[in-house]
Amino acid sequence: MLSHAQVWAAIDQLAQKYGMTPSGLARKGGLDATTFNKSKRQTPDGRQRWPSTESIAKILEATGAGVEEFMASLASGPEGAKRRVPLIGMAQAGAGGFFDDGGFPTGAGWDEVAFPELPDPNAYALEISGESMLPLYRDGDIIIVSPNASVRRGDRVVLKTLEGEVLAKELKRRTENVVELKSLNTEHEDRTIPADHIAWLARIIWSSQ
Repeated sequence: MLSHAQVWAAIDQLAQKYGMTPSGLARKGGLDATTFNKSKRQTPDGRQRWPSTESIAKILEATGAGVEEFMASLASGPEGAKRRVPLIGMAQAGAGGFFDDGGFPTGAGWDEVAFPELPDPNAYALEISGESMLPLYRDGDIIIVSPNASVRRGDRVVLKTLEGEVLAKELKRRTENVVELKSLNTEHEDRTIPADHIAWLARIIWSSQ
Protein backbone atom coordinates (compact mmCIF):
# COMPACT_ATOMS: atom_id res chain seq x y z
CA MET A 1 0.00 0.00 0.00
CA LEU A 2 1.24 3.51 -0.84
CA SER A 3 1.94 5.78 2.09
CA HIS A 4 1.14 9.47 2.42
CA ALA A 5 4.88 10.20 2.61
CA GLN A 6 5.61 8.23 -0.57
CA VAL A 7 3.08 10.15 -2.65
CA TRP A 8 4.28 13.57 -1.55
CA ALA A 9 7.93 12.55 -1.90
CA ALA A 10 7.23 11.50 -5.51
CA ILE A 11 5.81 14.96 -6.24
CA ASP A 12 8.86 16.60 -4.65
CA GLN A 13 11.18 14.39 -6.72
CA LEU A 14 9.31 15.26 -9.92
CA ALA A 15 9.66 18.97 -9.19
CA GLN A 16 13.37 18.59 -8.46
CA LYS A 17 13.99 16.57 -11.61
CA TYR A 18 12.50 19.30 -13.79
CA GLY A 19 14.29 22.11 -11.96
CA MET A 20 11.33 23.50 -10.03
CA THR A 21 10.07 23.95 -6.51
CA PRO A 22 6.79 22.24 -5.60
CA SER A 23 5.15 25.67 -5.99
CA GLY A 24 6.66 26.09 -9.45
CA LEU A 25 5.48 22.63 -10.43
CA ALA A 26 1.96 23.47 -9.31
CA ARG A 27 1.94 26.68 -11.36
CA LYS A 28 3.26 24.86 -14.44
CA GLY A 29 0.35 22.44 -14.12
CA GLY A 30 -2.14 25.30 -13.97
CA LEU A 31 -2.81 24.81 -10.27
CA ASP A 32 -2.75 27.24 -7.38
CA ALA A 33 0.87 27.84 -6.40
CA THR A 34 0.20 26.63 -2.85
CA THR A 35 -1.32 23.29 -3.92
CA PHE A 36 1.79 21.27 -3.05
CA ASN A 37 3.09 23.39 -0.16
CA LYS A 38 4.13 21.40 2.89
CA SER A 39 1.54 23.29 4.92
CA LYS A 40 -1.17 21.83 2.68
CA ARG A 41 -0.17 18.23 3.32
CA GLN A 42 -2.00 18.08 6.62
CA THR A 43 -5.20 19.63 7.84
CA PRO A 44 -5.08 22.09 10.76
CA ASP A 45 -6.14 19.28 13.09
CA GLY A 46 -3.27 17.03 11.93
CA ARG A 47 -5.08 14.72 9.51
CA GLN A 48 -3.26 13.69 6.32
CA ARG A 49 -4.28 15.49 3.14
CA TRP A 50 -3.63 13.68 -0.15
CA PRO A 51 -3.08 15.25 -3.57
CA SER A 52 -5.92 14.65 -6.03
CA THR A 53 -5.50 12.40 -9.07
CA GLU A 54 -6.48 15.42 -11.19
CA SER A 55 -3.61 17.51 -9.82
CA ILE A 56 -1.13 14.67 -10.43
CA ALA A 57 -2.43 14.22 -13.99
CA LYS A 58 -1.97 17.95 -14.64
CA ILE A 59 1.66 18.05 -13.51
CA LEU A 60 2.50 14.91 -15.49
CA GLU A 61 1.02 16.48 -18.61
CA ALA A 62 2.76 19.80 -17.97
CA THR A 63 6.21 18.25 -17.52
CA GLY A 64 5.79 15.51 -20.11
CA ALA A 65 6.63 12.91 -17.47
CA GLY A 66 5.11 9.49 -17.99
CA VAL A 67 3.03 7.56 -15.50
CA GLU A 68 5.86 5.01 -15.32
CA GLU A 69 8.27 7.75 -14.27
CA PHE A 70 5.96 8.89 -11.49
CA MET A 71 5.43 5.29 -10.37
CA ALA A 72 9.18 4.82 -10.21
CA SER A 73 9.37 7.82 -7.87
CA LEU A 74 6.64 6.29 -5.73
CA ALA A 75 8.59 3.05 -5.57
CA SER A 76 11.72 4.87 -4.40
CA GLY A 77 9.99 6.00 -1.19
CA PRO A 78 10.60 9.18 0.76
CA GLU A 79 14.28 8.45 1.25
CA GLY A 80 14.88 7.71 -2.44
CA ALA A 81 16.46 4.33 -1.65
CA LYS A 82 18.04 2.66 -4.65
CA ARG A 83 19.34 -0.78 -5.52
CA ARG A 84 21.48 -2.16 -8.29
CA VAL A 85 19.44 -3.55 -11.19
CA PRO A 86 20.98 -5.91 -13.80
CA LEU A 87 21.47 -4.14 -17.15
CA ILE A 88 22.12 -5.50 -20.63
CA GLY A 89 21.75 -4.20 -24.15
CA MET A 90 18.77 -5.24 -26.27
CA ALA A 91 21.16 -6.47 -28.96
CA GLN A 92 22.87 -8.76 -26.44
CA ALA A 93 19.65 -10.02 -24.89
CA GLY A 94 18.94 -12.34 -27.80
CA ALA A 95 22.10 -14.33 -27.17
CA GLY A 96 22.02 -17.38 -24.94
CA GLY A 97 23.09 -17.46 -21.32
CA PHE A 98 21.49 -14.25 -20.06
CA PHE A 99 18.01 -15.54 -19.16
CA ASP A 100 16.68 -18.75 -17.69
CA ASP A 101 13.65 -20.59 -19.10
CA GLY A 102 11.27 -18.31 -17.19
CA GLY A 103 12.75 -15.08 -18.55
CA PHE A 104 14.62 -14.17 -15.37
CA PRO A 105 18.13 -12.65 -15.61
CA THR A 106 20.88 -15.13 -14.95
CA GLY A 107 24.56 -15.78 -15.62
CA ALA A 108 27.47 -13.40 -16.12
CA GLY A 109 27.83 -10.56 -18.58
CA TRP A 110 25.33 -8.19 -16.99
CA ASP A 111 26.20 -4.63 -16.10
CA GLU A 112 24.27 -2.74 -13.39
CA VAL A 113 22.32 0.48 -13.06
CA ALA A 114 21.11 2.21 -9.88
CA PHE A 115 17.35 2.41 -9.66
CA PRO A 116 14.72 3.13 -6.98
CA GLU A 117 13.57 0.05 -5.08
CA LEU A 118 11.15 -2.07 -7.11
CA PRO A 119 8.49 -4.50 -5.93
CA ASP A 120 9.88 -7.21 -8.25
CA PRO A 121 13.24 -8.55 -7.00
CA ASN A 122 13.83 -10.06 -10.45
CA ALA A 123 13.36 -6.80 -12.38
CA TYR A 124 16.12 -5.91 -14.84
CA ALA A 125 17.06 -3.13 -17.26
CA LEU A 126 17.50 -3.23 -21.04
CA GLU A 127 19.26 -0.53 -23.04
CA ILE A 128 17.55 0.28 -26.33
CA SER A 129 19.75 0.11 -29.42
CA GLY A 130 18.90 1.45 -32.85
CA GLU A 131 15.91 3.43 -34.09
CA SER A 132 13.34 0.69 -34.72
CA MET A 133 11.26 1.77 -31.68
CA LEU A 134 11.13 5.50 -32.38
CA PRO A 135 9.46 7.73 -31.41
CA LEU A 136 8.64 5.99 -28.12
CA TYR A 137 12.08 4.59 -27.32
CA ARG A 138 15.29 6.13 -28.60
CA ASP A 139 18.76 4.69 -28.96
CA GLY A 140 20.30 4.62 -25.48
CA ASP A 141 17.03 4.76 -23.53
CA ILE A 142 16.73 2.42 -20.55
CA ILE A 143 13.62 0.33 -19.91
CA ILE A 144 12.87 -1.60 -16.73
CA VAL A 145 11.30 -5.02 -17.24
CA SER A 146 9.40 -6.97 -14.58
CA PRO A 147 9.16 -10.71 -15.29
CA ASN A 148 6.82 -11.17 -12.29
CA ALA A 149 4.33 -8.45 -13.27
CA SER A 150 0.94 -9.44 -14.68
CA VAL A 151 0.51 -8.63 -18.37
CA ARG A 152 -2.68 -7.28 -19.92
CA ARG A 153 -3.79 -6.04 -23.32
CA GLY A 154 -2.31 -2.61 -24.04
CA ASP A 155 0.80 -3.15 -21.89
CA ARG A 156 4.22 -2.55 -23.39
CA VAL A 157 6.17 -5.77 -23.26
CA VAL A 158 9.48 -7.38 -24.10
CA LEU A 159 9.29 -10.78 -25.76
CA LYS A 160 11.95 -13.30 -26.69
CA THR A 161 11.32 -15.99 -29.29
CA LEU A 162 12.85 -19.44 -29.23
CA GLU A 163 14.98 -18.34 -32.19
CA GLY A 164 16.57 -15.63 -30.00
CA GLU A 165 14.75 -12.58 -31.40
CA VAL A 166 14.02 -9.95 -28.73
CA LEU A 167 11.15 -7.53 -29.37
CA ALA A 168 9.71 -4.56 -27.48
CA LYS A 169 6.10 -3.94 -28.52
CA GLU A 170 2.56 -3.38 -27.27
CA LEU A 171 0.44 -6.41 -26.46
CA LYS A 172 -2.69 -6.40 -28.62
CA ARG A 173 -4.06 -9.85 -27.86
CA ARG A 174 -2.93 -13.09 -26.26
CA THR A 175 -4.56 -16.50 -26.60
CA GLU A 176 -3.44 -20.05 -25.99
CA ASN A 177 -2.26 -20.26 -29.59
CA VAL A 178 -0.89 -16.85 -30.59
CA VAL A 179 0.39 -13.54 -29.28
CA GLU A 180 -0.50 -10.45 -31.31
CA LEU A 181 1.85 -7.49 -30.97
CA LYS A 182 1.53 -3.85 -32.08
CA SER A 183 4.74 -2.18 -33.22
CA LEU A 184 5.76 0.97 -31.37
CA ASN A 185 7.14 2.39 -34.61
CA THR A 186 4.48 2.76 -37.33
CA GLU A 187 7.10 2.07 -40.01
CA HIS A 188 7.36 -1.50 -38.73
CA GLU A 189 4.62 -4.08 -39.17
CA ASP A 190 2.66 -5.56 -36.30
CA ARG A 191 3.55 -9.15 -35.47
CA THR A 192 1.60 -12.31 -34.71
CA ILE A 193 3.73 -15.03 -33.14
CA PRO A 194 2.64 -18.60 -32.33
CA ALA A 195 2.57 -19.12 -28.57
CA ASP A 196 4.79 -22.18 -28.80
CA HIS A 197 7.50 -20.06 -30.49
CA ILE A 198 7.82 -17.75 -27.47
CA ALA A 199 10.49 -18.33 -24.84
CA TRP A 200 9.14 -15.67 -22.47
CA LEU A 201 7.19 -12.41 -22.33
CA ALA A 202 7.44 -9.71 -19.63
CA ARG A 203 5.98 -6.27 -18.98
CA ILE A 204 7.87 -2.98 -19.27
CA ILE A 205 7.16 -1.03 -16.08
CA TRP A 206 9.35 2.05 -16.60
CA SER A 207 11.37 3.83 -19.28
CA SER A 208 13.86 6.68 -19.17
CA GLN A 209 12.55 8.71 -22.11
